Amino acid sequence: MGTGELSTAVVLACLAAAAWPAGSGWHSGVRRARLVLSGGGAAGAADIGPPTVRLVTDRLRRVRGRLRPEWWSLTAGLALAVLGHSVLPVVAGAAGVPVLRRTRRAGSARRARERRQDAVIALCGVLAGEVRAGRQPGEALLGAAHDSEGLGDAQAAVLAAARFGGDVPGALAAAARQSGAEGLRGLAACWRVAVDQGAGLAAGLDRLESALRAERDQRADLRAQLAGARATAVILAGLPVLGLLLGVALGSDPLRVLLHSGAGLGCLLAGGVLEGLGVWWVSRIVRGAESGS
Repeated sequence: MGTGELSTAVVLACLAAAAWPAGSGWHSGVRRARLVLSGGGAAGAADIGPPTVRLVTDRLRRVRGRLRPEWWSLTAGLALAVLGHSVLPVVAGAAGVPVLRRTRRAGSARRARERRQDAVIALCGVLAGEVRAGRQPGEALLGAAHDSEGLGDAQAAVLAAARFGGDVPGALAAAARQSGAEGLRGLAACWRVAVDQGAGLAAGLDRLESALRAERDQRADLRAQLAGARATAVILAGLPVLGLLLGVALGSDPLRVLLHSGAGLGCLLAGGVLEGLGVWWVSRIVRGAESGS
């Protein structure tokens, strides 16, 4: 090989070495690795997924969001009916739907009541700060009501009374009839005393806020103490299901005995009645303890 051919070969090798990293080989691999490490690879994989799979997943997610928890009772009844070859589980599951719906609504009402109680406490604190800053009570109430939701559905009536010189204590007392807004009665009393006798509204609001906070903390402590009793009731209520699973594990057929024999049906009826009475009794004790606080 001559000197000219050698020089030409060296130049071509250098050009190839310079062009290869800029191509789609090495740099594309680096970019792909960077996308994977930064999380972009997962997004890219999701974007190129089959549209049918994504459509089915979205529909299942929407159905799950619309399905209320109480309907799982009917679903479990249908499953047991198929396994036990009987319609009794379907009837029991359908009967459990209104009970579970009532329980769910009671829980939702309790959470809404607690949120309203927290909003009333926040309203008292903000109103005390506004009055202490030098604003007039009516003007302070207008500003505090927009910063909290303590007045609830009666906010328009209370603000109208405060804006046009109406009976603000009466409007607050009417608003206190809402569930969880009982603290507004104390606010109405503080307002009436401050207007009629010239007492300090901010000091009364501070004491009212402290009292409402103490009452809320007491309820929270009581609920924490009753959590053990609730958990025990749930465990005891689930023991029959555990017994059925143990029977299946031992090789017997408990569903056939319970659903297709006279003695089994009698035991099932007696057990269901006793189970319901036990759950009702524990719930009654817990509600009594909460209401007595």
